[in-house]
Amino acid sequence: MAQDVEIDQVDDDRALGGIGYPRTTRRLVPGKNIQEDSLLATDYLNHFNEIIMLLEIIPSMPDCFEDMRDWKPKTYQAHFIETNFQNKDLAVHAYYNAPARYRQPFDQVVGRMDALLVHALSELSAAVDAHDTETIEVICASVGPRLRRLGDVAGAIINGNAMTVEENEIETLLAEDL
Repeated sequence: MAQDVEIDQVDDDRALGGIGYPRTTRRLVPGKNIQEDSLLATDYLNHFNEIIMLLEIIPSMPDCFEDMRDWKPKTYQAHFIETNFQNKDLAVHAYYNAPARYRQPFDQVVGRMDALLVHALSELSAAVDAHDTETIEVICASVGPRLRRLGDVAGAIINGNAMTVEENEIETLLAEDL
């Protein structure tokens, strides 16, 4: 006899958009540097880590701004396609199959990081070009810690800790002014 299934049961494992195969994809990711619950990879955060480190040294070494002037947001998929990540195709496939409870807040946090950086780099560019050291310090001191907090939240989501990242914490971080 078939096991009864609740029709109204919410499937927390459903991929964003309701289409995907997260349970099957999980069988492919062990040992591949892709988190098995969220189906996301922390390697994507490398796209932000270098720029965050540069923000910390720009006040004392403004010439380093040239290393970050051309930074642009990069989608999760583009990051893996352009890197030497050994399992890049699987990482992209897994992203599309990531459960909505992880991918939706992850995408929101990454979107906020992108917007914050684009705005900050525009402001920082003007300050560096004007040799305005005070404004450079203020921007870096404000943006660096916010990006680190957002990066920590993104990392927690990737590592399958979506339940430990309170929704109101994400909303507060996302609501902060640029």
